[in-house]
Amino acid sequence: MRITIALLLLIALASCNQNQEKIAAKKEEAKTDSVKVFVLTLDSAKKTLSLPGELGPNENVQIRAKIQGYIRKLNVDIGSKVSKGQVLALIDAPEINSRVQEFNEKIKAARSRLQSSKDYYERINTASQTDGVIAPSELQRTKNQMMADSSDYNASVFAASSYRLVGSYLAIVAPFNGVITKRNIEVGSFVGNANEKPLFELEDNITLRLSVPVPEIYTGALLLDNSCELTTRSFPDKKFKAKLIRKAGSIDEETRSEVWEFEVPNANRELKAGSYADVKLHFLRSAQSLVVPVSAVVTTLEKKFVIKIAGNTTHWVDARTGFNMGDKVEVFGELNTGDTIVLKPTEELKAGTKVIPKLSN
Repeated sequence: MRITIALLLLIALASCNQNQEKIAAKKEEAKTDSVKVFVLTLDSAKKTLSLPGELGPNENVQIRAKIQGYIRKLNVDIGSKVSKGQVLALIDAPEINSRVQEFNEKIKAARSRLQSSKDYYERINTASQTDGVIAPSELQRTKNQMMADSSDYNASVFAASSYRLVGSYLAIVAPFNGVITKRNIEVGSFVGNANEKPLFELEDNITLRLSVPVPEIYTGALLLDNSCELTTRSFPDKKFKAKLIRKAGSIDEETRSEVWEFEVPNANRELKAGSYADVKLHFLRSAQSLVVPVSAVVTTLEKKFVIKIAGNTTHWVDARTGFNMGDKVEVFGELNTGDTIVLKPTEELKAGTKVIPKLSN
């Protein structure tokens, strides 16, 4: 019996050793996991982005009175289409006409004095040709008087011309073609005070400006066809085309965006300045870049990275992302085409881990 018991114990001990060896072998095999990978390649990065925009007039001006007076005649109202140079209103300022008449009379008086002094100088000058008839001082005095009268005459002409120009301000005219969008006066209104509201506001809305704040990440990309599509709340089912005309050339510190301006044809004036617009922009890179599936980028509180496999060993590589194209994203860093990248990495897959790469279909 003792021998039988001993044999059974030996057999049990051997069986336990074999099980432990199998468990240890399985653990050893478990240490080398297999991971799905893909090979990094270049691709064309494109991104369609919807951004808010605001429509503004091509030109907008507040029209004010340069002289004080009362509105004598009003020729336009809000919504009136006007042409450049068209008279919008007339100001009544009787003192202006009185001053113009005064200056005209002063011109006549100055002209008469100049003519008299000129005639006198010419006679004295002729007489001075005979020695001893006219003293040189007398000749110089008459010449000086003629020059002074000439200066007075020129000053009167300039003053009258200046006041006639002031008189031309009695007619309020349109500086360009457009539409009157505001009117703040009535016939009989007193105008010309420094702090009053403008008489009119005039907009040129045959062409509109579309301002779009473009996020900094897209400011270095190309815009397809240098154009965009837009819709407005007043025409949600209609698409309008706009052409890129200018860029601000500076990033706004608060919004981290650059303002791009587009030109929107509006010949029938159906679009209104001041409207908000939903703008669709199609961006693309000028050259191909490295593109990976979104799942390949690990984002933590500290950084973003991808896991590269070289020699069946994992390596964490810091990555900066560019265009996010839904299921794919641009990456920039110490990466090259042909690198083997883990398809779905996690923080638990530490750098320096031995793995078996399996190419994803």
